[in-house]
Amino acid sequence: MSTAGQVIRCKAAVAWEAGKPLVIEEVDVAPPQKDEVRLKILYTSLCHTDLYFWEAKGQTPLFPRIFGHEAGGIVESVGEGVTDLQPGDHVLPVFTGECQQCRHCKSPESNMCDLLRINTDRGVMISDGQSRFSKDGKPIYHFVGTSTFSEYTVCHSGCVSKIDPQAPLDKVCVLSCGISTGLGATLNVAKPTKGSTVAIFGLGAVGLAAAEGARIAGASRIIGIDLNAARFENAKKFGVTEFVNPKDHDKPVQEVIAAMTDGGVDRSVECTGNVNAMISAFECVHDGWGVAVLVGVPNKDDTFKTHPMNLLNERTLKGTFFGNYKPKSDLPSVVAKYMNKELELEKFITHQVPFSEINKAFDYMLKGEGLRCMITMGH
Repeated sequence: MSTAGQVIRCKAAVAWEAGKPLVIEEVDVAPPQKDEVRLKILYTSLCHTDLYFWEAKGQTPLFPRIFGHEAGGIVESVGEGVTDLQPGDHVLPVFTGECQQCRHCKSPESNMCDLLRINTDRGVMISDGQSRFSKDGKPIYHFVGTSTFSEYTVCHSGCVSKIDPQAPLDKVCVLSCGISTGLGATLNVAKPTKGSTVAIFGLGAVGLAAAEGARIAGASRIIGIDLNAARFENAKKFGVTEFVNPKDHDKPVQEVIAAMTDGGVDRSVECTGNVNAMISAFECVHDGWGVAVLVGVPNKDDTFKTHPMNLLNERTLKGTFFGNYKPKSDLPSVVAKYMNKELELEKFITHQVPFSEINKAFDYMLKGEGLRCMITMGH
């Protein structure tokens, strides 16, 4: 009994208002339109970005909304014009996309698609400005083009990466956001060489993924910097060799790191979004060849300053978005890294809950417990 072309009624976790527990509701999910695909979500995890927009402290609130953007699933049906995906494909939906037509997509140096890059304010589909979700005839807004806290969701086909069907979706789904962001920041942007020294600012999931990248690259020293000393023990599993808590020192942390490393690290990756950490990450790299990469998203009014001599002395400051991975072109190769045991994902998944208990995942994150909570759909 095919569901293609039909409205599907299924369960979704709806955020009715900011900061209030999600409610499991029966919602209607319309069929995919031109250039869209409808996915059956099998696993989803909670990322800090979901929490941030659910709390709605720093941005335009848009409710009711179905959050979720780190997930794995199977294509249920495809809309008109979709040729590279078909029902049954195993996929990762991604919060940013690859239209394959714009200047960014055609450039080997960029993954910031003009059409499909992240837009946190848009709660509807690009093609017609409508939502594909409704309850009792009233629309429910989408989130970053994915809305994976639903048994079925509709995405633009350019935001859906087809992956190896042998890959376990309950593991590789974490690659659709945070883990790829940190990993790629190191491997694709910082590019540490074998034997080099790397500083990682912030030891949450993204920072630990950046450390994992440094480990894979063969860094000899990986220095983790975090204000929460409780994170240090677990970080050893990701290759972190030394720890610095800025609270333990009465001088700027960049000076502490310079003293530890004979003038500075070769590479640093900043994963906190705190502007002071950004300055420290830049100023702690060695003159002549040091490269600092900013990953964390700052508050909207933030600025930072550093002396221009820090740049003139041949330090490089770079930024990255989604680890410089193009979702459709590059994510399958990251999944392959996991499949051939170069990359370990199990250690990022610290909790598991059934979909009916999705609010527990929010509780874990609010308490700062664990890294990723895997939410199993269909329970």
